[in-house]
Amino acid sequence: MFQRILIANRGEIALRVIRACKDLGIQSVAVYSEADRDASYLKIADEAICIGPGPSAESYLNIPRIIAAAEIADVEAIHPGYGFLSENPHFAEVCRSCRIEFIGPSHESMRLLGNKSAARDLAKENNVPTVPGSDGAIEDEQEAIRLAHEIGFPVLIKAAAGGGGRGMRVASNDISLHSALQQAQAEAEAAFNDRSVYIEKLIEQPRHIEVQILADTQGSVVHLWERDCSMQRRYQKIVEESPAPGLPSSVREDICKAAVRLIKSAKYINAATCEFLVDKDHRFYFIEANARIQVEHPVTELVTGIDLVKQQIKIAAGEPLPWTQDQIEQRGCAIECRINAEDPEHNFRPSPGLIEEWRPAGGYGVRIDSHVSAGYRVPPNYDSLICKLIVHQPTREEAIACVRRCLDEFHIKGIATTIPLHRRIFRDSAFIEGGIDTKYLERTYTNDEA
Repeated sequence: MFQRILIANRGEIALRVIRACKDLGIQSVAVYSEADRDASYLKIADEAICIGPGPSAESYLNIPRIIAAAEIADVEAIHPGYGFLSENPHFAEVCRSCRIEFIGPSHESMRLLGNKSAARDLAKENNVPTVPGSDGAIEDEQEAIRLAHEIGFPVLIKAAAGGGGRGMRVASNDISLHSALQQAQAEAEAAFNDRSVYIEKLIEQPRHIEVQILADTQGSVVHLWERDCSMQRRYQKIVEESPAPGLPSSVREDICKAAVRLIKSAKYINAATCEFLVDKDHRFYFIEANARIQVEHPVTELVTGIDLVKQQIKIAAGEPLPWTQDQIEQRGCAIECRINAEDPEHNFRPSPGLIEEWRPAGGYGVRIDSHVSAGYRVPPNYDSLICKLIVHQPTREEAIACVRRCLDEFHIKGIATTIPLHRRIFRDSAFIEGGIDTKYLERTYTNDEA
């Protein structure tokens, strides 16, 4: 097992990894930017090293500075968390070339699954259903028009190297395809330094179902069942839960087995998530794989009883998975709310600033993953996530009731948050019934609110 690990991230995921390290008896080294200098979780780490100014490009995305910090701290491994460099194959390769273990997959597997076009090809080779679309990146507008007519409008243009909804546009005819293609390519180049895009058929009113995978160095690959992440705004997840409500058991089994096949074929090691769209007839289509821990991993932890971050570390240290597939069960229902420093009453405008009062919810089956407290100043430089409220109860009905109570109990003063929107969602009859699609939030609430 490792003796010292550096966490190449910030915020709640940095704190999450620090705590996992302490549970395993591993010393943790946190890195931070000038904007995060006063973050309280830095005091929990065994060591903290400043890696640069507030802008991500000069700190959390700066590979030489992170490697230098790792070498100064004499760590054996780096945990990348999510976001930032977590899915950067070059970073994984650099870590290992410096004899520092990267807690994640090989750079080869990451490149394979990180490129959506290559991942789709791999899925097809392994009998994993994919959305009809281009076999690779689109070369020019004429090819895009030809393909769109072949598979039928509406179509979705997606950045080949993208994620998080960036570099993604919908086109419903030739005219809108022209502008959507240009916008998607420009956004992809700005976000990922790669303007490659591909086109696929737009599955209307789909559910977003993802499968959590763990794979060890001995070749064992297991799934930890599925999560429903359909409550979204502009491709950004807001609520996640497990199990997926109303998903037939046969579909649940098939989609999980398909995810295992895909990950095995990539010779993948460590944690991964395979994401699928499920249409109204319960047909599922693979859309992408995430070669990292997910923001919403706690819901899987709570229904399976498995600590995913600890398992990431153990796998990277060469330990085998301690259970077989038939030993992993879903128990009860877990639901997560992402609480962001955003104002849902004003088109989700970011709301950085001082948290004057902070009174989180609590009680039986309630988990709060957060790095903030009263007196913390939310910086404007990074993602607006400040807290994850997660509940675990025996049934979905009880979980929803618990979330409602927690949202009413939660008190944050000084900044705007998405808690008011969550309160509305958890009293929405369609959500309570289960099985909403990915556009439900945007259809139901006004443009100013969603």
